[in-house]
Amino acid sequence: MSKKVLLVIASKEFQPVEYGKTKEVLEDNNIEVVTASDASGQAYATDGSVVHINLTLDEIDMSLFDGIFLIGGGGAMKYLDTGVMYNLLRTAQRESRAYGAICISPRILAAAGVLNGKKATGWDSDDKLTEVFKKHNVEYVKEPVVVDGNLVTAVDPKAAEEFGKAIVKIL
Repeated sequence: MSKKVLLVIASKEFQPVEYGKTKEVLEDNNIEVVTASDASGQAYATDGSVVHINLTLDEIDMSLFDGIFLIGGGGAMKYLDTGVMYNLLRTAQRESRAYGAICISPRILAAAGVLNGKKATGWDSDDKLTEVFKKHNVEYVKEPVVVDGNLVTAVDPKAAEEFGKAIVKIL
């Protein structure tokens, strides 16, 4: 049976390379990708491109998926840093499903409590990630992609292909 994962993007200002490259790598490895967001219909990337949304966050049944991965971009903290998202991530962790995030989105995982005691990376151009990770008991590893068990985190669009390949490996 083929694997099925969620890629979660903000309805506005998601990072298109992180989404597109990760999705491409997963699909090239016969992994079904379902795109979820905070709003239904379409999501709008930072470059103006548009993506169709399959599910809203409140429609997700984690038992139907092998993993959940958050894409970054300017809208991630505005639209995905929510209690509904936290609960989905906690369910994924509790049920030993694969999970992770790229760019600024590992901060959402930290806030959800699913990085506690884990090694992770993420975007840090604002020099706040060290503080965020320390607050949530996360070991910050300054590498493009970090895998810790069934968790994958990555820094930015340049790491998107490697992020996708790491997800394939842990599935």
